Amino acid sequence: MAPTRSLFPLAMLLTTLAVSASAAAQLAPGRDYQLVDPPQPTAAGKNVEVIEFFWYGCPHCSNMQASLRAWLKKKPADVEFRRVPAVFQDSWVPLTRAYYALDAMGLTDKLHHEVFAAIHEQKVRLQDPKVLFDWVANRGVDRQKFTDTYNSFGVQSRVQRSIDMTRNYDVPFTPVVVVDGRYVTAPSWTLGRDKGIDYERYFKVLDEVIAMARKARAGKK
Repeated sequence: MAPTRSLFPLAMLLTTLAVSASAAAQLAPGRDYQLVDPPQPTAAGKNVEVIEFFWYGCPHCSNMQASLRAWLKKKPADVEFRRVPAVFQDSWVPLTRAYYALDAMGLTDKLHHEVFAAIHEQKVRLQDPKVLFDWVANRGVDRQKFTDTYNSFGVQSRVQRSIDMTRNYDVPFTPVVVVDGRYVTAPSWTLGRDKGIDYERYFKVLDEVIAMARKARAGKK
């Protein structure tokens, strides 16, 4: 019986590898990801760039945040992650400016997730600048400094960059994640909407797409 027990872990490992290989083989364009055409330049150097296109007013973006935060804690070391607020219409601009004002003041770690909670759980109308300014002030942020940053040329320039990137990447909706300027993925693609979104499975798919991007980079050398 001893030899049987010693072989069991090896059998389990082989089974796990087979399942992983099967999952990778099943990754398919049009279902798990789409190609960005044309591919967009990245700003991550040797690292694989991963961009989350989101909007604070999007309930699906809000629902994804907990799983995204968990993934960020264990993301591959060669992945550089950044957020870009998508802009599809003028009404999206105020919350885009809100994000960039927070980012410019180094407040995203502190308040990014609180903004989602305020909008979607507490029903605070943060798209109204006055409400937003009062809200940040109540969290210990200098109201005038935040107001000036929100209205600054630098923030306006970054908003325009978001508008351009939303168009150049052909972002269809939010949330989507773009890998290395080449592949667009979305939680709603990984599982039928009638079954609900399995974020755990989505981030496994994202890891596979990242591996595909890494392999594509290696093929260029």
